[in-house]
Amino acid sequence: MTTRRLVLTRSAAVMGAASTGLLLPEIVRAQSGRIRVGFMLPYTGTYATLGVAIENGVRMGIDEKGGKLGGRDIDWFKIDDESEPSKGVENAQRLVQRDKVDVLIGTVHSGVQMGIHRVVREAGVLSLIPNAGVHEATRALCAPNVFRTSFTNSQPTLALGKPMFDKGVRRAVWITHKYAAGDQAFEGFRDSFTKAGGTVVKELGLPFPQVEFQALLTEIASLKPDAVACFFAGAAAVKFIRDYAAAGLKDKIPLWGSGFLTEGLLDAAGPAAEGIMTTLHYSDSLDTPRNKQFRTAFATKFKLQPDVYAVQGYDTGLLLAQGMAAVKGDSGNKQALYKALETQTIDSPRGKWSMSKAHNPIQDIYLRIAEKGENKVIGIAAKALADSGAGCKMG
Repeated sequence: MTTRRLVLTRSAAVMGAASTGLLLPEIVRAQSGRIRVGFMLPYTGTYATLGVAIENGVRMGIDEKGGKLGGRDIDWFKIDDESEPSKGVENAQRLVQRDKVDVLIGTVHSGVQMGIHRVVREAGVLSLIPNAGVHEATRALCAPNVFRTSFTNSQPTLALGKPMFDKGVRRAVWITHKYAAGDQAFEGFRDSFTKAGGTVVKELGLPFPQVEFQALLTEIASLKPDAVACFFAGAAAVKFIRDYAAAGLKDKIPLWGSGFLTEGLLDAAGPAAEGIMTTLHYSDSLDTPRNKQFRTAFATKFKLQPDVYAVQGYDTGLLLAQGMAAVKGDSGNKQALYKALETQTIDSPRGKWSMSKAHNPIQDIYLRIAEKGENKVIGIAAKALADSGAGCKMG
């Protein structure tokens, strides 16, 4: 059975010495120029494929910048966070206190992210969030050492309401898992849809990670809304899409959602996904030279097709590499490093983006339709959209 902690690039001698606490002076000197980067991502469970895609993206982004960080070699550490919030603090402490990472990259699940956030805010370790969109991390609990390269949970859905209204939707039902990501995605949808003039008829939910949708689908059918809007991701999204079609709703009540509903899942969802409309900050079908170059390179390197999670990981790698290069590898000069990270422009496959004052991407959100196995871009739902950063006070 493999352990959850994997040290990938250090020598056996160093590992052995470290485990006994007897690091020799020569080994200490040999390691002093290296930078320690920890991954805390899901490698098992519902979000396992997301964790792998993010790690692959990070490594590719750094490799493209020369494979080092500000000229320093990298020691990598990994912990499987299992998408389990109750273990979030403990796992983050292992990376920070035991492995003494200089940078912590993670995670996917918003509940787990809050555990990481508590640890890194106290320890002052540089924290890069490659997915989890939990609002607090870049709102009320923002911090100089915490940067997000993905989105806030309400950012994609903040661009959803107006396109729905423009397509004639006046009454909508919302459905999601009842946890932080789902609740906050609803905030974006509710605010944008009601501002456009629509009415949210009912908000439906079920506990994460349950996937017994039948009773809720029956309720949707009885409510007869103009459309359904939702937030699901991973394996749960595939099952929801299939169950929605199997319940006979697909051709009667159009399904809309945050782009995570169909991102990287169209093959698994099959014909049931056809015609679903989503909003997201990326699409595999973005017709730009930058995106095509990235997709070819990623597929060649990993023998996998990249999705938004791979892009977010890739951008995390680019941000870290560019920031460290700007301070010539001096990660100890935190004020200069954070300033460098704040002022980077990332030439991303999603389109160029910059960092908000609250350390969240300012980015375009695309309107997409699931068509013949791809999320086809049919327009920009919102240009250079920034999260509000409400309550963020850096200090």
